[in-house]
Amino acid sequence: MTSFRVGADIGGTFTDLVLLGQDGTLLTKKIPSTVEAYEEAIVDGLSSVFETAGLEPGQISEVLHGTTVASNAILEHKGARTGLITTKGFRDVLEIRTLRMPRLYDLHWEKPPPLVPRYLRLDVDERVNNRGEVERALDLDEVERVVQRLLDEQVETIAVCLINSYANGDHEWAIKGVIERLAPDLLHSISAEVLPEISEYQRTSTTVINAYVMPIVSRYLRQLSARLQGDGIKAPLLLMQSNGGLISAHVAERKPANIIESGPAGGVVGAQALARKLDLPDIITFDMGGTTAKASMVEDGEFTRSLDYQVGGGIMVGSRLMTGAGYHLKVPAIDLAEVGAGGGSVVWIDAGGSLQIGPQSAGAVPGPVCYGMGGEEPTVTDANVILGYLNPEFLVGGDLELQADKGRAVFQASIAEPMGLDLAHAAHGAHQIAISNMIRAIRAISSERGRDPRAYTLFAFGGNGPLFAAGMAKALGMTRIVVPPHPGLFSSFGLLYADVEHHYSRSMMQVLREAEPAALDGIWGGLEAEARAQLEADGYRPEQIEIRRTANMHYKGQIYELSVPAPNGDFSPEMVAELEERFGREHERTYGHRAGPEEPVMLVNAQLIGRAIPDHPGVPDQLKSGDTRADRAVNTRQAYFGPEVGWLEARVLSRADLDGERRGPLIIEEYDATCLVPPDAKVRRDGFGNIVIDLDYSTA
Repeated sequence: MTSFRVGADIGGTFTDLVLLGQDGTLLTKKIPSTVEAYEEAIVDGLSSVFETAGLEPGQISEVLHGTTVASNAILEHKGARTGLITTKGFRDVLEIRTLRMPRLYDLHWEKPPPLVPRYLRLDVDERVNNRGEVERALDLDEVERVVQRLLDEQVETIAVCLINSYANGDHEWAIKGVIERLAPDLLHSISAEVLPEISEYQRTSTTVINAYVMPIVSRYLRQLSARLQGDGIKAPLLLMQSNGGLISAHVAERKPANIIESGPAGGVVGAQALARKLDLPDIITFDMGGTTAKASMVEDGEFTRSLDYQVGGGIMVGSRLMTGAGYHLKVPAIDLAEVGAGGGSVVWIDAGGSLQIGPQSAGAVPGPVCYGMGGEEPTVTDANVILGYLNPEFLVGGDLELQADKGRAVFQASIAEPMGLDLAHAAHGAHQIAISNMIRAIRAISSERGRDPRAYTLFAFGGNGPLFAAGMAKALGMTRIVVPPHPGLFSSFGLLYADVEHHYSRSMMQVLREAEPAALDGIWGGLEAEARAQLEADGYRPEQIEIRRTANMHYKGQIYELSVPAPNGDFSPEMVAELEERFGREHERTYGHRAGPEEPVMLVNAQLIGRAIPDHPGVPDQLKSGDTRADRAVNTRQAYFGPEVGWLEARVLSRADLDGERRGPLIIEEYDATCLVPPDAKVRRDGFGNIVIDLDYSTA
């Protein structure tokens, strides 16, 4: 009996499921997200696939999951009622933040409200210095009073972050003991476990976020596990982390800060793996779904990880150029930029009479007007139906019937008539504005960091990515687009490529050239021991464990760090010198210059990744579709390509119909996505089943 691995990704509009058999059989399902209980869509979708394909629940060997549950709790301010215990004098760190502002001259900008209100932020009179020496001992009687006061306020979780606990966490561990004695069932987080690193605001914010989402994530994962097991699926449940690795559901419950950006990571991991097969070392990924669009970069075959990022700040960028807008998380994450633009984004007219897109979204419920589920505001999807880009009768292979006339009527009344435009012109304007909004995400990870997007291949996926890819590429001067198979489910498919990973770090704050090799061996050796113990507890053998070291450093006097690979094995003076040289090269690559040998380099954090390497690849080289849905592409459809070109007769094909090179205009319809090929482009299908679009600027 063939066993199957499941990739399940929850989006703002749809929940995507991919089932991959050990023999390469691929089954897919796209189902509207059930916002009130996210696990319902996963369970119902799997039941539907089992019935259609004749599978048994016992054939599932692994469930890999990317979820927006944690990030939604932050964005919607629906996390747990959280208390914070900190050192006397540091009660307002969450409010003071780092004094960075994303819009320097905007007098109307306001900081987001702290996740813990001031009356739930309490302090204790203790002090540890930056060398880890106790200057004022912790009074356990005071701790009991503080904890009891928070319990009286009926907090659901407690975060503990004391000043300089990265150097000595004994006081935090003592507070943890008091919490567990007074409230054994209360969830809590201490920074000595979550983030034993320097930087008081970042450490406090990360610990608070971990505590804030912990009850929500724990409750969700337990409900999902119970539903899966209740349906006979006994397979282990693994969660995608923001950094691109997998962790068990048990670990995710304890450290949910690592899965905040769980959803977007899967697509980047899958794009990296597929790009390696295609011998494309440099790509820009573009993932557009129903509510957001995300961009990332793969260089020399490796995706980049940011050292920290922010949630809830509009455009979400792991960048030095925009900080201070959201809630700070100092955990490794795939370097992503995100904007609020998707198929469900609402189209509206501002007070000045200008057309705007989002960030508000119709979401899964009620959805775009043309879905016929109660939506009353025009959306980007309604505009694309009007333009002829989307099938006016159905989406997702016929599973979702459309009411195109209703979408046209609302768009005409709400947008076209107030602006004095004909319907097609207004809809095309909305499409173009959506493109201009999403270009910000690609520029944030490319040109704003000294990379020329024209030198990269655009890797487009998501339910709406292939529909907008050509317009995005043309605006950026990019010449090639790759659309992988099952693009609308690709984030789920990418989960199947990921490996189990655990990330560890420890602050040192020492001039590198003055560090004793034995001290360096001690700190990295301790991190390696933690990683090996956790991976062995996960069920992996010692020979399956791969260790990667990195060092987080800056020149003395700087406040921003860069990460570089650190050598394995025992340190020697020569290896210390090589580590300093690696930092100099990376500093020159990033900033365009490096300091002279007289400038000392500070080792800020020792970091380590423990990765589990499976005995066999998670994804076979050859895949075969197990879907029985027939392609329903029609022959031609009128599509609008702007006022200069107007309406053209576009050939409508399925991916299988791409036999040889063709010239646009073409519309390629699939179960999970639609790909638009403009008139000035050529398209073909390569040996791996990818759609490859080449833009021709000579005729533009």
